[in-house]
Amino acid sequence: MPPTTSVPGKRKRGEGQWKLGYREPLNPNERTKKDDDGLNVRARIENIYAKGGFDSIDPADLRGRMRWWGLYTQRRPGIDGGRTAVLEPEELDDRYFMLRVRIDGGALTTEQLRAVGEISQDHARNTADVTDRQNIQYHWIQIEDMPAIWNKLEGLGLLTTEACGDTPRVILGSPVAGISADERIDPRPAIDTIIERYIGSPEFSNLPRKFKTAISWQQDVAHEVNDVSFIGVEHPEHGPGFDVWVGGGLSTNPKIAQRLGAWVPLDEVPDVWAGIVSVFRDYGYRRLRTRARIKFLVADWGVAEFRRVLEEEYLGKKMVDGPAPAIPESPIDHVGVHKQGDGRNYIGVAPASGRVSGSTLVALAKAAETAGSQRVRLTPQQKIVVLDVPDENVASLVAELATLGLQAEPSPWRRATMACTGIEFCKLAIVETKERAIRLVEDLELRLADVSPDVPISIHLNGCPNACARTQVADIGLKGQLVTDASGNQVEGFQVHLGGGLGLDAGFGRKLRGLKVTSAELGEYVERIVRRFVAQREDGERFAQWVTRAAEDDLK
Repeated sequence: MPPTTSVPGKRKRGEGQWKLGYREPLNPNERTKKDDDGLNVRARIENIYAKGGFDSIDPADLRGRMRWWGLYTQRRPGIDGGRTAVLEPEELDDRYFMLRVRIDGGALTTEQLRAVGEISQDHARNTADVTDRQNIQYHWIQIEDMPAIWNKLEGLGLLTTEACGDTPRVILGSPVAGISADERIDPRPAIDTIIERYIGSPEFSNLPRKFKTAISWQQDVAHEVNDVSFIGVEHPEHGPGFDVWVGGGLSTNPKIAQRLGAWVPLDEVPDVWAGIVSVFRDYGYRRLRTRARIKFLVADWGVAEFRRVLEEEYLGKKMVDGPAPAIPESPIDHVGVHKQGDGRNYIGVAPASGRVSGSTLVALAKAAETAGSQRVRLTPQQKIVVLDVPDENVASLVAELATLGLQAEPSPWRRATMACTGIEFCKLAIVETKERAIRLVEDLELRLADVSPDVPISIHLNGCPNACARTQVADIGLKGQLVTDASGNQVEGFQVHLGGGLGLDAGFGRKLRGLKVTSAELGEYVERIVRRFVAQREDGERFAQWVTRAAEDDLK
C-alpha cells in the first residue's frame, strides 16, 4: 500500500510529492528548477557572467541556481535589520558574493589549506570563516574571479559543487576520523563514495529543499539535528557499524532526529544514504517551501512507515535491527591536545567564533608543516584541528598557533561560543553576530574571571530565526531581533532560549515569554545567569538540567 501522505483530518491538498503524481511546479523555486537544473549554471558563469560582469547575470540564476555552486549574493552594506523583511531581493543584493568551499568531513591537506587562504587573500579581501558545517566561507567575491577560483580549488581536489541549493550539501564528519584512539571504524570511505557517486549528479540535484548529512563513529557532528546521520555503534552480533537517524532540523520548526532502529555496515552506508535521499526526492513536500524539509515527512509518516518505504521501495531488502549508541557524558569538541591511535597528537584550537582570515590560514598551514603535520580538519563547532603532531613539537606548535589567535587552551567562553554570519553579510539577518560574539567572549572573560562553571556552557548567537548557529540546542541560545531598550528605542537585541542541548540534553530548552536582551546588555545578562547557575547548582548538575528546574525569575 502507498504511504500515508498526511495526518487524518488535516491537509487534504496534495503536498507536491512526485511519487504520488504531483509533478507540476507548485512554487517559484520548483518552477525555476524545472526550467533548468541548477548544475547547468556553471557553464553560464564561466562563459557569460564572468566575462560580462554582475549586470549580465540572469535574475533566476543570481538568486537561485548559483547556489548549486556555493554562491549567494551578500547583503548590501548600510541596510539596517529593520528593513530585512520589507525590501525586495534586488534592494538587498550587493554586487559581491559569499562563496562556500565544500569540505566534506572537514578534511584538508596543508597544501589545500594554503590554497584556501591564498584565494581569500587574492579574491575575498582576506575574509574566511569556519562554519558549523565544516565549510570555509568567503565574502566579497566577484563573479569575474570565479573561473580562477574554481581552477585553483579543483586542481587540489576541493569543490564548491552543491555547497548550497536544494541538494545534498557538505557531509559532516568527525575531525578525528581515521586517527582517533576510540574509533572502531573509519567512516571516511563511505563519505568518499557518496561524493564520488552522487555529488554533482542530476540524480539528486533537484531535492525539495537542502539536505544535510552527518557520518561519524563519534557523536561529534550534531547528529540529532541533521536530515540523516550515521553514528557509530557496536552490534552484539554483527560488530561495529552505524545507527541511522532521520528527520532532524532547526529553524522556525525545530525537530530532533529519530532513530530508524537500523544497523548498517560501513560498506552499505552509501546505498542506504542514497535510498533515504531518494525517499525525500520522491515523497518530499514541494507545494509549500516552508514544509519542504524531510523532517516534516518523517513527522507525518513516523519512523516505522519511513523505514518500510525505504526498505520496500528503494533498498529491496530489510535492514538489520540494531541498538542505540551510548550517549557521551559531555559534548565532544576536540579542543586541546589529545593522543591519536598511532601515538602522535592532534591539537584542537578555537578561533574567535569561527572567524579567521586568509592570512591566518596560510600561516596555519606553514606552522602545521613546520611541526611535522600535513593534515588539518575543520569541526562542526567552528574549530580547527591539526593532526599528526609528534610529541616533541606539541608545545612549540601550541605557542605558534596562539600567536595566530588560535587557542588550544581557550577560556570556557571562547571554547563554547558560536555565531552565524549575521547582518554584516547575510541578507536574512536582523542583527550583527560575529563581532558581537567576539566582544561578548572578551567581556565574559573579564566578568567571570573568578568563576569556574566546571561544565561547558554553550552560547550560540544567530542573526535571525533560521538557527544557522544552532541556537535552539545551545545552553544559552540568542536569536537576533529588534528589541526596545530602557529609553524606548528600537535597538539590536536577542530573544533568549535557555537549556537547549544535544547528547544527554537533546532538546530545545526553554523560551521565556518576553525574555529579550539588548546587545549592549548581553554581557551583564550572561554573567547574571551563569552566577545563579553556579550558586544554585546541585552536585554534577548540567546547565540544561538546572534551567529545567530553575524558577522563572532566576532566568531573567
